[in-house]
Amino acid sequence: MSINKLNPVLAPTYENFPKGRIVSLVVLRTTHSETIFRTEGSGEPMCSEFVPAGLEDKKTIVQRLVMTKRKQVAPERRRGREFLRAHELLYTSPKEGSLCSLNTNAPCEMCVDCFLYGFAAGGRGAQKSRVWTEDAFSILTTAQAVGDRTINAIFENGTMRDENGKASTALNTSEYIKPGVHFIDVVTLKDVTADELRYVIGNILLTSRYGAVSSRVGRMENQILGVFGSIAELPSSLELVQATYDALPKPLEHPFDTDDLSAAIKQVISNWTNKRGVSMQLSEDELTSLIADVDRHWSEEERDNFLKRLDKSYQPFRLPPAEKKGKGKSKKTPVETES
Repeated sequence: MSINKLNPVLAPTYENFPKGRIVSLVVLRTTHSETIFRTEGSGEPMCSEFVPAGLEDKKTIVQRLVMTKRKQVAPERRRGREFLRAHELLYTSPKEGSLCSLNTNAPCEMCVDCFLYGFAAGGRGAQKSRVWTEDAFSILTTAQAVGDRTINAIFENGTMRDENGKASTALNTSEYIKPGVHFIDVVTLKDVTADELRYVIGNILLTSRYGAVSSRVGRMENQILGVFGSIAELPSSLELVQATYDALPKPLEHPFDTDDLSAAIKQVISNWTNKRGVSMQLSEDELTSLIADVDRHWSEEERDNFLKRLDKSYQPFRLPPAEKKGKGKSKKTPVETES
């Protein structure tokens, strides 16, 4: 099984202290509908940055779209929590006495999500995320990938005028990212176990909506094109985009063929095992086997056992509030919780 090849960089069990084991995922994200990535409310421009076009062509500055780290992690984290909630694997917050929930400053500090993605506003301490992300950049420029959409609101009579003949003022023009735009990303996992790796990859592959107004737009497909084991981080997402840009035939135009882009990305990352600290890369067959292994664990038949096994792995580290706050106490007793 391909996941066994990663054993040197996988933790055998969860540990509180890091030991420099890193698994990195190269992810290609492709929009399949109109998508909106912005930091403010309606009418704001898309998130973008001016960066050098490539590693070789550093003098040409282009404006690329940005899928910020929070726009990636938040939907994927919520997707995983849906399954934890469905299998009753979320716990009561010691701070508020309510069920663990995001953005409430009241994490339970005991569920899979808290142990893996971290928390900072708990009642007993903090947990740093072991899923490290960075901004993902588009391969095409903002001018090529963004369009404008005029938004209006009609009355129930089907027109822009009410029953008194007064025209609707709900008319606005907003930017959107076109379907078929590609974002390239590197996700870094620190000191994760095999089941934690399966959980994170499952969250990435099962999440299909990102950005604003995700109930209407924001459909996206994620593909994992490379998996690496190392004691150091891979080149950044921006470096990967720039190197891929250099490897592609010019000019680049929208829509851009996904297969051509995937081939170029794989060409770029094929020599990353020569980078300092990078010890292994899964082959095409090994990567296919890993994805099949993840799909099997997330299947209807095995998902309950998989999630409960992962949840149980944290049991020795679920400490009572009094003992976790106490100083100089060496004896610690795990909390009994329902799974």
